[in-house]
Amino acid sequence: MEFAEKAKAYLAEIKKRDKEINAFLYINDNIVKEAEEIDKKSSKGRLYGYIFAIKSNINVKGMICNCASKVLENYRAGYDARAIEKIKKEDGLIIGMTNCDEFAAGGSGENSSFGATHNPRAPDRVAGGSSSGSAAAVAAGFCDVALGSDTGGSIRTPASHCGIVGVKPSYGLVSRYGLIDLSMSLDQIGPLANNISDAFLVLDVIRGKDERDNMTKDYGKISLEKVRDIKVGVLKIKGVEDRIQNLIDMRINEICKNNGWKKKEININHIDLAVQTYYPLVYSEFFSATRRFDGRRYGKKIEKACGEEVLRRILGGSEITKAEFEGAYYEKALAVKKIIAEEFEQAFKEVDCIMLPTCPGLPWKLGEGMKMKIEEIYAYDALTIPANLGGICAISIPAGKIDGVPIGMQIMCAKGKDARMLSIAKMTELINH
Repeated sequence: MEFAEKAKAYLAEIKKRDKEINAFLYINDNIVKEAEEIDKKSSKGRLYGYIFAIKSNINVKGMICNCASKVLENYRAGYDARAIEKIKKEDGLIIGMTNCDEFAAGGSGENSSFGATHNPRAPDRVAGGSSSGSAAAVAAGFCDVALGSDTGGSIRTPASHCGIVGVKPSYGLVSRYGLIDLSMSLDQIGPLANNISDAFLVLDVIRGKDERDNMTKDYGKISLEKVRDIKVGVLKIKGVEDRIQNLIDMRINEICKNNGWKKKEININHIDLAVQTYYPLVYSEFFSATRRFDGRRYGKKIEKACGEEVLRRILGGSEITKAEFEGAYYEKALAVKKIIAEEFEQAFKEVDCIMLPTCPGLPWKLGEGMKMKIEEIYAYDALTIPANLGGICAISIPAGKIDGVPIGMQIMCAKGKDARMLSIAKMTELINH
């Protein structure tokens, strides 16, 4: 199938079914024409044939990039994010901008100003957030791959709920230039895909040092390889539903048996403080980042037009950063973040990877989040947040289903070992779920 025909087929599918799912906030009406131009080229890039959906907090020139917020409702991006530049250079095409929790503040996809994203694999349940639309678009068959952003699980949680692959790269592997970030010290752009090979290809294209993001690093060439003699670290964190933990334990046993790998239970001593460490950092950095949304240069003043969760984080950040606290909460959170990173570094001297569930429970039913306490919602990220605090790479892969609802398993590897993580994940695809 030529690229243009594939684009037409995806547009038709979106038109037919996205009213039920609400994955997209903006559709690229020029995609067929763009595909026809690429079809005519004598030499094609590595992403020829791949159609992308992009989370609405990543700038794509000329497209509406509103962060699922009324604050930036009609904002059109004036430039391409670095990751988008690289995708376009390799002949990848962008079909549209996806729904998400407003300004990426949320974990269910219900905090969008334009309505919740529905889960294509479990229609009465949330898709997971904040990259809800990106995960739903892939799971629904509206695109080949998608980009999301992950601050504390925002790629991996929706990947788990929608039964697909979601990658949070090592901090600094992918440039954040052009990302309207939630937390500058934690955020990473990463791919969501139906399989490891597609996720790897996209990550290999978008990775690399960028002079416009001084936190980026060149971790060297990455490639998928057959890995041997792997020692799997099994990490148990409190609060996981028994059925989920049992399923993940069974998968780990299968993976180790099939590949001849060993396993070892490990501990990260301060991991129970992950949620309490994460939110002071996010609140402070988000508050600082939102000061540009003052209604003068673009959009509306954020405090006047944003939703409840965004306002909560702004007000929380405003309190934490007050002069009388002298940075006490933020500095203390940074100190614990460093300790957790060091503990992961030590753990990876004993094991090659760590495996654990992606989420502690099933995705809740649409609307149920409104009845939950905020502490319960925040605790739902307890298994994904540690990877962001440690700056390490992590992936969520499908592990099976419970009550017909997809369940994801996380694989974590040391910082910069993204290729090893993806290679280990690739070996797990050989198991018939």
